[in-house]
Amino acid sequence: MSTDTVIAEALAEAANEREELSAAAERIEPLVEALLFVAGEALDQRRIAKFVDADEKAVDIALVKLAERYDGRGIVLRNVAGGFRFGTAPTAREVVEKYLLPPKTTLSSPALETLAIVAQMQPVTKGEIESIRGVNSDSVVNTLLDRSLICEAGRKEVVGRPMQYKTTSLFLESFGLNSLEDLPDLEVEIERPRELALPLIAGDADPNAETTPEPSLVEPARESDTDR
Repeated sequence: MSTDTVIAEALAEAANEREELSAAAERIEPLVEALLFVAGEALDQRRIAKFVDADEKAVDIALVKLAERYDGRGIVLRNVAGGFRFGTAPTAREVVEKYLLPPKTTLSSPALETLAIVAQMQPVTKGEIESIRGVNSDSVVNTLLDRSLICEAGRKEVVGRPMQYKTTSLFLESFGLNSLEDLPDLEVEIERPRELALPLIAGDADPNAETTPEPSLVEPARESDTDR
C-alpha cells in the first residue's frame, strides 16, 4: 500500500469520525441543555457524558453549540467551578437580584477581608485569620459558614487541634471563578512574635553593656576640727 493511500484512508477515517461526533453532538444537545437547566450545580464533561450516554468529545461539541446559541441572551452558559451550568447574563443581574435576593445580600468589609484570607491561605485556622486581621473573627467566620461560602476542612495537627476552613464551590460560582487558580496572587504573611527591647530586671546583667560605677549614696566623712 502506497503512502498516498495510507494518508487518504487516514483523512477519510478522520472525516468520518468528525461526522459521527457532529451527529452525536446534535442528538445530545437537547439532552445536555435540559440536564444543565435542572442541575443545581456545575457539571463537568465527564459527568455530562455519563448522564447522556455519549462520548466526551461529542459533549464538548454540544457545549460549544449551546454556548453559541445562548450568546447575547439573558441566560448564558457559564464555565465555573470546574464545570458548566446556566446562569443569568451580567446585563440581567440587577433585575434578577431584585427578585431573588433578600434585602441584605452584601458582605461586610470584615467578612470580605476574612473570605479573602481563607481563599488565599486555605486551609487556615481561625487563629491564623485573627493573627492577620488583628481582631477577633468569630462573628465573620460564622457568617461565612452560614452563607456556605466556606466550610470546615478538618483539624490542624498542632497543639489544641484547631479547626481549619476552606472555600466552597459556591464561593467559586459566586465570584465567577472556574478554580482557585484564577485567584490573583496575594502575599500574606502571618504576623510573627516581635522582639521588644524590655528593661532589665534588677539582678540581671547585660553582658554587652559597659559597667559604670554608680555614685555612692553615702556622703564621705568630713574632716573634723581635731584633724585639721
